[in-house]
Amino acid sequence: MRIETAEQLGTVIRSRRKQVRITQKELAMACGTGLRFIVDLEKGKPSCQIGKALLVLQALGLAIEATPLGGAAKSGDGMRDDDAEGGTR
Repeated sequence: MRIETAEQLGTVIRSRRKQVRITQKELAMACGTGLRFIVDLEKGKPSCQIGKALLVLQALGLAIEATPLGGAAKSGDGMRDDDAEGGTR
């Protein structure tokens, strides 16, 4: 599924949580986050911390995959090796 907004991510997380039949509180405890974070994440709050959101996804058995817009990755996609690592050599 392609997710383009925080709201869409929140909807996916909420649906999966309900599918595995756990409460927001149980999910928060499992991830080491607060209940408020889970509520905000499921509502699609765009300022939720990405690190915590990734922990929630992992706890729910979900993953995010980044792909170039418009299709599969191609060699020569414009990213140099040092760009991918966040620095220069």
